[in-house]
Amino acid sequence: MNADCWSDVRGTMGRMRKLASPDPTAIGRPPGPPAADAVDPARAAGTPAPLAADLAALIGEEQVLTRISDLVRYASDASPYRYIPQVVVVPRDVADVQAILGYCVRTGRTATFRAAGTSLNGQSQSDDVLIDVRRHWAGMVVEDEGGRLRARCGALLGHAQAVLRRQGRRLGPDPASADVATIGGVIANNAGGMRCTIERNSYHTVSAMTLVLPSGTVIDTAAADAEARFAAAEPALAAGLMQLREELLADAELSAKVRHKYRIRNTTGYCLAALLDGQTPVEIFRRLIVGSEGTLAFMAEAVIDTLPAPARTTLSWIILPSINEAVELVPDLVSLGAEAVELMVAPALLAAGHMIPGTPEYWKSLDPNAAALLVEYGGSSSEDLDTAEKQVAKVVANAALVRPLEFARDEEFIELSWRVREGLLGIVGRLRPEGAAVINEDVCFPLDRVADGAADLMALLSRHGFAGGVVGHAAYGNLHFTLTPNLSDPADRDRYRAFMSDLVGLVIDKYDGSLKAEHGTGINMAPFVAREWGDKATAMMWRIKDLADPHGVLGPNVVLTRDADVFLRAFKSTPAIEEVANLCIECGFCEAACPSRNVTATPRQRIVLRREMARQPEGSPLLARLQAEFEYDGIETCAVDGMCAVPCPLQINTGALTKGFRRAESTPRRERVALAIAKRWGTVEKAARLAMGAADVVQRTLGSRVLTGLTGTARRVVSADLLPTVPGPMPHAAPAALPVTEADGAAAVYFPACINRIFGRDPDGPRHPSLPEALVEVSRRAGRPLWIPPDVVGKCCSTPWSSKGYNDGHRWMAAAMCDGLWQWSRQGQIPVVIDAASCTNGLLDDVKNYLDDERRARLEKITLLDAIAWCEQLLPDLTVRQKVSRVAVHPTCSTTHLGLNRDFRKVAAALAEDVLIPVGTTCCGTAGDRGLLHPELVVSATRDEKEVLDRTPVDAYVSDNRTCEMGMRQATGRPYESFVFLLEELTRPVR
Repeated sequence: MNADCWSDVRGTMGRMRKLASPDPTAIGRPPGPPAADAVDPARAAGTPAPLAADLAALIGEEQVLTRISDLVRYASDASPYRYIPQVVVVPRDVADVQAILGYCVRTGRTATFRAAGTSLNGQSQSDDVLIDVRRHWAGMVVEDEGGRLRARCGALLGHAQAVLRRQGRRLGPDPASADVATIGGVIANNAGGMRCTIERNSYHTVSAMTLVLPSGTVIDTAAADAEARFAAAEPALAAGLMQLREELLADAELSAKVRHKYRIRNTTGYCLAALLDGQTPVEIFRRLIVGSEGTLAFMAEAVIDTLPAPARTTLSWIILPSINEAVELVPDLVSLGAEAVELMVAPALLAAGHMIPGTPEYWKSLDPNAAALLVEYGGSSSEDLDTAEKQVAKVVANAALVRPLEFARDEEFIELSWRVREGLLGIVGRLRPEGAAVINEDVCFPLDRVADGAADLMALLSRHGFAGGVVGHAAYGNLHFTLTPNLSDPADRDRYRAFMSDLVGLVIDKYDGSLKAEHGTGINMAPFVAREWGDKATAMMWRIKDLADPHGVLGPNVVLTRDADVFLRAFKSTPAIEEVANLCIECGFCEAACPSRNVTATPRQRIVLRREMARQPEGSPLLARLQAEFEYDGIETCAVDGMCAVPCPLQINTGALTKGFRRAESTPRRERVALAIAKRWGTVEKAARLAMGAADVVQRTLGSRVLTGLTGTARRVVSADLLPTVPGPMPHAAPAALPVTEADGAAAVYFPACINRIFGRDPDGPRHPSLPEALVEVSRRAGRPLWIPPDVVGKCCSTPWSSKGYNDGHRWMAAAMCDGLWQWSRQGQIPVVIDAASCTNGLLDDVKNYLDDERRARLEKITLLDAIAWCEQLLPDLTVRQKVSRVAVHPTCSTTHLGLNRDFRKVAAALAEDVLIPVGTTCCGTAGDRGLLHPELVVSATRDEKEVLDRTPVDAYVSDNRTCEMGMRQATGRPYESFVFLLEELTRPVR
């Protein structure tokens, strides 16, 4: 680099240093009046110091969360309630749990366990000690060739199902929250779901548990000496359970009632059937834990019997003119062996038709009175499905179908259909009035009376002024409905109270049904347990609680309560915040996909914190503290990858919210500097490549630790949010020269992303071929030559400016990039191939929002292809000489947004006998330079993925974005590179 160029580099880097750390108060508070349920400003300091000190001494300071931000973000779950804990503790192991519970016993405190926080009825909230049993409690092992699963309580149900799917097995429960709900939460609530018959639920399939009682006793129920140890450690409990069993067996009428109540779904109160089914204290207690909502003991681990998974499925939407006509078909459809029969009303399908791409067009014009049955059948062969479809056709032959009967076996459509069903709560949430709560209730009727029950339930809803939509698991008589009252309004609270009173009378007195079918009892139904079960049975439940938890430590008011009005207090308000996130119902579906979930805040928690800022008055010291703490938790460590929008029923992209905050924190000076950098991006590229080359020399001669130390010192001097760290081995610098190509005869333009013009290959591998060299060669080999324009240097997809909220630089680079694409593609005549998924996604999704009308119209005429899509087109013209045994694939957030993950798997399958996408794979958290600025974000994001990789031998590790590959290298130690290298290597002609 000559002197003039080096001077320009130094000037540009100097401008970058002027991007000073932002002012956290720049984001302000949302407009609107303070709320009555605002946290008392006197709590701004967070956890009382003595309590924090006591717990830190017991389990370690890092495991005790005491800031007011921590307390607020854990205060909300998917229910309409909000309780501000005094402290949040994050135990790492059983010993930590014992220490916490022992402390509560000694000091008279209470504790509540919280896993995913998807509970709908207030089970996972506390105004005292809240225990997070998700973060450190993942992990599972498949046993008995898939016949059993041993899982820790924090393992995600969706992960377990994915692991078992490779064995042709599954777990029985499959609630709509499966992708985020934990095994512990599912068992604690005895959750059901769409395909979960009574025989498949947790009560019938959990065969063993490791339990920690409030006394500190630890029992592995499968141990050979479990009964003896239990009797010795808990003599009163063991004897008391046997006494209760004898009393129940001696009462023929009550025994018959218990048996009757559990012929349908029922999670109201404690499961008294355990006293009939278990013959020893341990057997009884193990069964009682299921559905006890963490109020009797902590379940650290469970062993669950699995079920065969159908090899093939077929699905149909059966549309009828009314709910009554739909429900009348349910018994016959169930008798044919349906895996699921789900009831949905037309308004929900109408909303889904407008909200969710790919849904049937006719949904948009359905009569609002219509209803649908989502019916699924499974089988081991296509012939089995043929038979099921013919039988269904006979059942509905005389029904007044709104649409002709159609079945689908397409995997994508089946997945879409279930996404609609699982997102129903969010659809209702979108339609609710501003400021209204979302209360989701579930009741169960005897199956032969479900049609009448549904009609009466709709009439009851209408009589109290609530929407009459009733949906649910019709195959089991389990109906759901959603209430949207404004609980800040005393009149609406009275209306809710009156409705609940009438609901109890309807379900219990008229139908002898269940007040809670699968959501657990929770705070909102605990006052009505005695109404369903009667005094004697409820007294037995209280005796069980007192025997297991004599000090009343666990989950007060969650299953049993003596406070008749507890369900009418502690309602949370929903003050208006930024429009992009205003509709959030705090269901938590987003959390499992969030890169920062194991280190700072999740998308739901960012929104919860923002809502508390809206509740606070201006000048509140608590508001100031929240704003200061939000800078790191909410803004700096958000990957803005948009993955939260994928599982969100409302497609809320909290990354867009964060970008808005970053824009708000910007200043005219920062905008000028960012624009200057954009205009000199070619120089930045050269500077970065020079730095990479120098780093490579340091790394090879002195080691990566020295390089890490040097950058650490520089970060302390400049800014940790501006200057990247080096958390591990850095790649080689990319070659300065791009491959020489010809425009004449080119099948496509090739735009090498700037990250691939700066960062080269893995440090432990060869420098050549570079990615541009490999993609050019493999394309030539397939007879589809590429042309790299000579002026690509200095052009960028503009994502770096977008993610940091620099509007001026983003607009300038977006325009420059669009002009280049228009010229290179000959005004859209030939496609453009891009070799980094984040760049492809940025150009297809975000750039158009920053272009003028003329450029936007031009961009829409240009075909942009990611390297995955391009290489899939090349496959038929390439010969793979020999596949590797197994390849690990890391789909990025961008390949997910682009809908390329199936194509990525197809390309990988052409190169390997086995394609491994580790369970738990989501965005790696690198987010361009975000993972280099905050490497803890990458560690958090890849934790589950790394666990799989650590125990699974793999021949190659591939992805589709260089910075993601670098992040994966640093977090997992594996040499991730572009899949193009493996494709080029395995298709080289034999010489």
